Amino acid sequence: MARSIYITSAEGNTGKSTIALGVLDTLSHRTGRVGVFRPIARSANERDYVLDLLLSHDSVSLDYDDCIGATYDEVHTDAEAALSRIVQRYKAVEAQCDVVVIVGSDYTDVGSPTELGYNARIATNLGAPVLLVLGGRANQGSGERLGQDDPRSPAHMSDIAELALLELRNAHATLLAIVANRADSEHLEEVRRAVEAAEPGVPVWAIPEDPYLIAPSMESIMQATDGVLLKGDRALLSREALGVVVAGMSMVNVLPRLEQGAVLVVAGDRTEVLLAAMMAQSAGTFPSIAGIVLNGGFDLPEPIERLLDGLPQTLPIIRTKLGTYDTIVSITRTRGRLAADSQRKYDAALALFEQHVDASALLDLLNVAHTDVVTPLMFEYGLLERARANRKHIVLPEGDDDRILRAAHTLLAREVADLTILGETFEVRSRAIELGLDIGRAEVLSPHDPVLAFKFAEEYARLRAHKGVTIDQARDQVTDVSYFGTMMVHLGLADGMVSGATHTTAHTIRPGFEIIKTKPGVDVVSSVFLMALEDRVLVYGDCAVVPDPDASQLADIAISSSATAEQFGIDPRVAMLSYSTGTSGAGVDVEKVREATALVRSRRPELLVEGPIQYDAAADAAVAATKMPSSQVAGRATVFIFPDLNTGNNTYKAVQRSAGAVAIGPVLQGLRKPINDLSRGALVQDIVNTVAITAIQAQADAGADAPKTGRRRA
Repeated sequence: MARSIYITSAEGNTGKSTIALGVLDTLSHRTGRVGVFRPIARSANERDYVLDLLLSHDSVSLDYDDCIGATYDEVHTDAEAALSRIVQRYKAVEAQCDVVVIVGSDYTDVGSPTELGYNARIATNLGAPVLLVLGGRANQGSGERLGQDDPRSPAHMSDIAELALLELRNAHATLLAIVANRADSEHLEEVRRAVEAAEPGVPVWAIPEDPYLIAPSMESIMQATDGVLLKGDRALLSREALGVVVAGMSMVNVLPRLEQGAVLVVAGDRTEVLLAAMMAQSAGTFPSIAGIVLNGGFDLPEPIERLLDGLPQTLPIIRTKLGTYDTIVSITRTRGRLAADSQRKYDAALALFEQHVDASALLDLLNVAHTDVVTPLMFEYGLLERARANRKHIVLPEGDDDRILRAAHTLLAREVADLTILGETFEVRSRAIELGLDIGRAEVLSPHDPVLAFKFAEEYARLRAHKGVTIDQARDQVTDVSYFGTMMVHLGLADGMVSGATHTTAHTIRPGFEIIKTKPGVDVVSSVFLMALEDRVLVYGDCAVVPDPDASQLADIAISSSATAEQFGIDPRVAMLSYSTGTSGAGVDVEKVREATALVRSRRPELLVEGPIQYDAAADAAVAATKMPSSQVAGRATVFIFPDLNTGNNTYKAVQRSAGAVAIGPVLQGLRKPINDLSRGALVQDIVNTVAITAIQAQADAGADAPKTGRRRA
């Protein structure tokens, strides 16, 4: 039977979905099959966005309709029958999962003081301990503006806790722990202690308010005002609005009142104010607003339309028929929601949970045991955990790519690495703000920085003097972002580099060959892919760099790949692949693999290696029992070394596409300092993973080298 946890609150707008996401993510790192269940859906007419959010998590593979118990109407019509239906439908979900996250109702119905009591009854009947979420805001929705309100005092939080706990006791529900969410950040520990005093012995965690989590998006504001997008980039409707500025005066008085992240409300016939706001947004000398709402339903004059069309503007401009007062009321009553398509909110929610909730203690309370299975999600999380434990400084040369900015936001929010992003400072930071991303803690550095460019040119000319490179040639070369980033790594201004989202593999790694060079005892730079299958992670090499390695190079690739495997917690058992197994075949290609295997054994006698061996004999225990019954590698291989690039590249892509494996890489190996390449089709999560991998490689390199002092800027 699956373990479960019931997340409920005593009122609405407590941020329960944030807690549910954090719990779900935490559980997914420990166990393979995580389920979600919504006993009472928010609405019978539209999809429950909280359930959609949780179902979008990579660890969950359930159908939406299967995860709903009942509707509010069914509960009102016959509460007992609805409870029976909830239990029945929950059991069907429970049977498919190792652990289930159950998210209680949201108080979206007509106010009912018995709603917590009914949630407690559900929890009791499902046999699920309760994680109680208490809201830390004074009005909890009724008097909030754009989701913002004054905090509750510690004493008030204690009173709310006592009332909620009484409801749980009356329903005989088991209390697991309490989270005081959206709490006063200036008195976080006082809030925690006050709630803890209401129920001594029960773990209590306090999470501070984050204005971005409760801020509505421009999309939500457009819907609330029944507006339409008149101009601007539709993708930027996802940006959060942190305030409202009403432009009810002349432009000279409006401009000083602009606020960072605010939505500007302008009467549709005040075109001079509209144009002033657009110019302020472009100038970069005023705060960046989230969008403009033109009220009154007026059509813009044709010359103004033509002028706007000629401006390089992406700022969303929304038109509504509402008057000024109704527009403002509609906007201020709009609440933000945590949805899967809001990267900033998603990252912020997980970061807050990780920072303020003791995940190990929570898992111990639920008695969730470790599993030998390693899912792709578990492996990816492990990468972030290891990178976070000893944060390194990574340079990202492609600051003009939105995917890099989105990945940088996630990496900084989750505290995975310190970052330098290459690009012109104003352009990079302005684009991040437009996208609603926070990269404030990243260093943004121009590759034309005169001081560094001069220093890098001198060093590059020195390194390449034997190739006839002059100082003038070096000055031109080092302003290329790949060379600039590589020089940062070479001179210790960064610990590693990740590039390739918009550049070729050759463009990314050539500077590394010229400047970083190989580790002592390594003759060839090669690569591996970390292949995250459904239940384990394998290492494939070389699939990206060396086209046709000779026997010595192949041995070098095998040794480097085994070291890479060890870096990422994979016990290396190396299979040197060929089209024959053992002594069953002959030929030039087989002999190359046989010779390479002998070289590996002589260079690394402690390493478990087998070759030549066919893939099926290396991977399948049943085949291995027939073909190589006495081998310690056959049927149990974790590192697969392909005889050439053609075989390796095709095989990894076949496994990736046909078996649904997550291919992480290519991970370059053999360089003295880590440089890693991205696919030009890389997704944001691919970039995040590659930065984490690069940081882990840098940790290993730092451990192997003498201690370094100082950081960072020349």
